[in-house]
Amino acid sequence: MRVLYYDCFSGISGDMNLGAMIDLGVNEDYLLKELCKLHLHGYRIEVKKDEKKGITGTKVNVILEDHLNNEHDHGHKHDNEHSGGHEHNDGHKHEDHHVHHHHRNLKDIEEIIYNSKLNSRVKELSMKIFEKVAEAEAKVHGKSLYDVHFHEVGAVDSIVDIVGAAICYDYLNVDKVISAPIELGKGFVNCAHGTFPVPAPATTEILKGIPIKKGTIPFEATTPTGAAILATLVSEYKEDFSFNIDKIGYGIGFKDEGNIPNVLRVFLGEVQHNQDVYVLECNIDDMNPEIYPYVMDKLMEAGALDVYLTPTIMKKGRPGINLSVLYNIESEDKVKNLVLKETTTLGFRKYRVQRECLDRSIEHIDTPYGKIKIKNAYLNGEKVKCKPEYEDVKSIAEREGISFNEVYNGVLKELNK
Repeated sequence: MRVLYYDCFSGISGDMNLGAMIDLGVNEDYLLKELCKLHLHGYRIEVKKDEKKGITGTKVNVILEDHLNNEHDHGHKHDNEHSGGHEHNDGHKHEDHHVHHHHRNLKDIEEIIYNSKLNSRVKELSMKIFEKVAEAEAKVHGKSLYDVHFHEVGAVDSIVDIVGAAICYDYLNVDKVISAPIELGKGFVNCAHGTFPVPAPATTEILKGIPIKKGTIPFEATTPTGAAILATLVSEYKEDFSFNIDKIGYGIGFKDEGNIPNVLRVFLGEVQHNQDVYVLECNIDDMNPEIYPYVMDKLMEAGALDVYLTPTIMKKGRPGINLSVLYNIESEDKVKNLVLKETTTLGFRKYRVQRECLDRSIEHIDTPYGKIKIKNAYLNGEKVKCKPEYEDVKSIAEREGISFNEVYNGVLKELNK
């Protein structure tokens, strides 16, 4: 199982996450090209190697157009996301060609994302992250979800950070994201509520139910954007975790206070393939069929490794469905609760099985239709099979108005070359 592991010993922000992803191996040109599909103007992205207290990594700086020639910025990222939907304390407001960013609401963000040519997975994941922020802001301000104005989190640089996170996650195509407890830092931040202790109100709401640490870092270490990225992507939080490390990425931040470097460390690796997992099963003959896709999606979000349905004949000759869920023991409580809450079953059975998987890798190849993701599988270090990613083939077929098989076979020809 391929895993992405976040070590947030110095917190996380949107730009630190992008830096860590590029340092980990996400192709910089691919990321920038995908971000151009948003059709946002008024910014440029600076990517460079940098270091903090001897740790070398990648720094990403989203520079807004009306600050490109502003001497007081000196090329640094405009630090406007620290308080989520709150006003930035220097009073600067930025614009793009559509709308003042501090007036954007969730509907505005939806239009920008869903009107783009990003693939459906990136669109859906981006919106899930934004919805985390919107839900937190709605709670803090006592408003409905669509009445919340995002202020700085609706700014161009924060849109880039969030959509960029979704693009990077899609590019890496991991099976699971795990994180250590998240360092929040200490001190105070200036926001629309006045001077407020760390963590900011939106960050606090986003991280409810998530393991945190507080006080090691002498500044606001985790921003609402960083918190929302983790709250959306991560399915499990643990300090001690055994896996084989393939790559390590460092995202360099912009803070210099204290002895601990302002760096986000991320690992890409493989969990031992011969592993004990569990299967939960139940037979259902009285549930609306429209509910099954919803339940399956929720189970996958909860950490299930696989979910599938099998038609069956139950007692008294009634047709039914056998719902099967494959999961790790760490996800058991979430899986059990979802099955009992979201389906009509009154109980279930479970048993332990051993799962074996081939080693896998993802590569991007050039085709007549553009870059496409290829999934490779290895046995004892030798590649034994490969295939185009289904969602990429589907997206190209829909975009070009041609059949799925035509795209799929065309990609296979390129592979055979």
